[in-house]
Amino acid sequence: MGQGGGYGGPLEAAGVCQWRIPRSYREDMRVEGLIFADDALIEQIKKDQGPEQVVNVATLPGIQKASLAMPDIHWGYGFCIGGVAATDPEQGGVISPGGVGYDINCGVRLLRSNLEWTDVKERVRPLVDRLFHDIPTGMGQRGRFVFDKPELVRLMEQGASFVVKKGFGTERDVEFAEAGGRLDGADPGRVSDRAIARGADQCGTLGSGNHFLEVQVVDRVLDPAAAEVMGLHEGQVTVLIHSGSRGLGYQVCDDYLKVFKNAPKKYGFSLPDWQLACAPVRSPEGQDYLGAMRAAANYAWCNRQLLTHQAREVFAAVLGKPWESLGMDLVYDVAHNIAKFEEHDVGGGVRKEVCVHRKGATRAFPPGHPEIPAAYQEVGQPVIIPGSMGTASWVLAGQPGSMIHSFGTSCHGAGRMMSRTAAVRLAEGRRIDRELDAIGIIARARGHKGLAEEQPAAYKDVDLVVDVVDKVGISKKVARLRPVGVIKG
Repeated sequence: MGQGGGYGGPLEAAGVCQWRIPRSYREDMRVEGLIFADDALIEQIKKDQGPEQVVNVATLPGIQKASLAMPDIHWGYGFCIGGVAATDPEQGGVISPGGVGYDINCGVRLLRSNLEWTDVKERVRPLVDRLFHDIPTGMGQRGRFVFDKPELVRLMEQGASFVVKKGFGTERDVEFAEAGGRLDGADPGRVSDRAIARGADQCGTLGSGNHFLEVQVVDRVLDPAAAEVMGLHEGQVTVLIHSGSRGLGYQVCDDYLKVFKNAPKKYGFSLPDWQLACAPVRSPEGQDYLGAMRAAANYAWCNRQLLTHQAREVFAAVLGKPWESLGMDLVYDVAHNIAKFEEHDVGGGVRKEVCVHRKGATRAFPPGHPEIPAAYQEVGQPVIIPGSMGTASWVLAGQPGSMIHSFGTSCHGAGRMMSRTAAVRLAEGRRIDRELDAIGIIARARGHKGLAEEQPAAYKDVDLVVDVVDKVGISKKVARLRPVGVIKG
């Protein structure tokens, strides 16, 4: 299925910023579809096939409650980007690599600092240049951290703590990462030699596409109490890192899509789109993929940890102070391409352990949830939403509505509204780096094409996207961060 053409099926208003696709739309739907969007965003969303992918996901065996999509929804591989689905393993529920994504545990982490913008303003250009020089960015780039196979096996088993024990971080970095920077049940033995080879020298590299490291400034605080708990205040310099499992995770997804190709026939179900290839969670194929996916997720947490270490080194070198004295602590690290087992209400007050697929969607647990750090128990889990490099990013806090409406999930970004090809065409004859410089944002990338693909016009308005999840009560706005420097692959 391509992404061309718009969605012509039904969409019924179903509450504040909620649009239902009824089960009656297609005979093969097992649950309804539900898209979170306001009136303006839903008009943009209907322009591609993302809503039809929400319908396709609603046909998966064992799916519970509804097939969901966040306001940053757009067409993706199998699942839409922004898609959320929970399946019940005890009812033949499936696991789908397309519901996790090629870049397993792509995610973001936010570092705060005790630096004010006035301290850094005159030195931001050499700071960004040094970040771009020292941190490997772009497709296929090798990093300075090279692991042999026995080390990679331990890394994939242990997650972020593996590189922290080597001196590349602190125990606090582990504590303030989703799941402690490690998924239990990782099985590196289920990761192919090809995937391991691809990952040997890519841990601690940024990658290409929409991956980035940004120097940002807190330009607005909307919830002073929550911001204080997170250590954020207006005028403060922060660093946002967006990267995932690199070639290793991509290869794991590719490997298991081939394994899953014949699973529907084997287990007696059909799919409307072969890109939804899946297998029952409890099947041998499903268990093998889960073991490999968790191993790749742990690799991704190590990748972001090593990127953090390198960013701290650069700040220390350029500003002439140890990173600890600069206060460069981790606020939080959260995944947005992952499948995890969690207990949720699946309707009618029934609670079950389900397999929650989050494809371009971010966990948003509310205050009091046992899986968030003690420091955030009263305000909720930090939810980090990057926008485009020319606009802003947001920090939110998970709210009780996420457990009611969305299996504890929020949006993950602004969401594309233009293909990469169209964005490059729009940028013809322009210099996106110079346009950004003119508005006070220093951008460095391997080539002009990467900046063209990621230009602000290619994305929805992140402020509108964040408004939706705030209004629904999924996550509430805490602080807005504007970029002043960005490096991209």
